[in-house]
Amino acid sequence: MNLSKFLVTTTALTLSAGIASSQDMTIVSWGGAYSKSQLKAYHEPYSEKTGVNIINDDSSAEAVAKLRAMNEANNVTWDVVDVVAADAMRLCDEGLALEIDHDTQLAPAPDGTSASEDFGELIVSDCFIPQIVYSTTFGYRTDLVGDTAPTSVCAVFDLENYPGKRSLEKRPINNMEWALLCDGVAKDEVYNVLETSEGQDRALAKLDTIKDSVVWWSAGADTPQLLADGEVIMGSTYNGRLFSVIEEQKQPVAMLWDAQVFDLDGWIIPAGLSAERQKRALDYIYFATDTQRLADQAKYISYGPARASSAPLVGKHADLGIDMAPHMPTDPNNAKNTFLYNYEFWADYRDDIDAKFQAWLAQ
Repeated sequence: MNLSKFLVTTTALTLSAGIASSQDMTIVSWGGAYSKSQLKAYHEPYSEKTGVNIINDDSSAEAVAKLRAMNEANNVTWDVVDVVAADAMRLCDEGLALEIDHDTQLAPAPDGTSASEDFGELIVSDCFIPQIVYSTTFGYRTDLVGDTAPTSVCAVFDLENYPGKRSLEKRPINNMEWALLCDGVAKDEVYNVLETSEGQDRALAKLDTIKDSVVWWSAGADTPQLLADGEVIMGSTYNGRLFSVIEEQKQPVAMLWDAQVFDLDGWIIPAGLSAERQKRALDYIYFATDTQRLADQAKYISYGPARASSAPLVGKHADLGIDMAPHMPTDPNNAKNTFLYNYEFWADYRDDIDAKFQAWLAQ
């Protein structure tokens, strides 16, 4: 290579490297097996296609508080954030998330069906881009529950027949609902009861009966690790995390699908990004939420894709080669007794009940 050609090539590489570094994009999610599924299905192919360098941040559990603080400081460092539907609604109401025109800013289905029709009722907010249907449910150690495996979620509150530690998420959501269900409240009355101060106290009183036996978790990977280590006899977490510990790690753990809480998870783009960052975030969202990409995520974790057009494309696990459909929370054998999470209730009551729950925890 002659000198002039070498200098041209070197300059081109330097410019390319400079462009790549200016194209860092921070995507916030939940970590563990879930972030790995996004890495394989979305991040790696997007980076390969565009050259954008994706930086992973596992702070989704604190997304609302952190985005509030970033907005207050006028320094939003996140580009795309994975949140549950209720948090997306709160962020949208507070003006902290970008409103999306789903039909012009997201890909249509392969047959031309509009994105809004393909996602259907899962679009619960103008700022929310649905990604998966998942459930929060319980796993239990098959070798620690004795001769009678639990079949009811209320086994969590049964210390006599199932003594030992159990893990619960360090927040009121789901715990309050399960507590009321296991205190005799009918499924269709749970949120009517929970909106009252007396109902909240009733749920906390039920949780009081096992409080001394609870290990509290804040990251989705915590319960699978606690189960694998034998530190808890049963614990709540997301069904995809339990799939990983059962099918991939081959731990002596089984699923307890009873009263699994259906929920939605998806993307928001923070408000207040520069025009360049916003354009890049929207480009990523368009790519990552098309029909094939959402189906691809189900190759790595047992969450149902949010698009109707993606469901028929769900096949086998990328590494294990097993059919994924029977491991989805929506499978008829798993969905015999489900509990539907009320997004609007928690969007309205989350801050107040959070404060009450944290005060109870500190007692």
